Amino acid sequence: MTKLIVCLTGMPGAGKSTIAEGLKPRGYDIINMGNAVREEAKKRNLEPSRSNLGKLMLELREKNGPGAVAELVKPQIESSTSNVILIDGVRSNGEIEVLRKFGNVKLLAIHASTDTRFDFLQKRGRSDDPQTKEHFEERDNRELGVGISNSIALSDYALSNIGLTKDELIESAYEIIQSWAE
Repeated sequence: MTKLIVCLTGMPGAGKSTIAEGLKPRGYDIINMGNAVREEAKKRNLEPSRSNLGKLMLELREKNGPGAVAELVKPQIESSTSNVILIDGVRSNGEIEVLRKFGNVKLLAIHASTDTRFDFLQKRGRSDDPQTKEHFEERDNRELGVGISNSIALSDYALSNIGLTKDELIESAYEIIQSWAE
């Protein structure tokens, strides 16, 4: 059976990781693209700061092409025994092309307002989360620069994370993914 590879895309703080974590207990394998970059930083003995991770993501793409981060997660996809794999944090069409080699790819875009995303990122607590509006805008611009707006625009379905509880967001995503899996 062909694997279903669901790419969660959307601006930072829209709710991609919330969905991924919420769906893990339902038997999906979760692969986080940001974690792949954090692992690469660790291999290079780089501090996982906002600045270092941003530079590394751009450097990987510059050296190895727009699908570079997806190349980093290939071993995880190949070793997965799940029929549905969620890829958290797809940012470009180049990454989507790499992932298409492993199964049927569907894109689920998550939308949330700028204020909602900023509030969420401030509370999340990852080493590279922006703590100021300036850092937040800098990160948004970096994401837009690598083509995230294209993956959002080309999504198979867009889920609006406005006015939803965490459970409602996760359940909505689950229903969409199940409809693709059938």
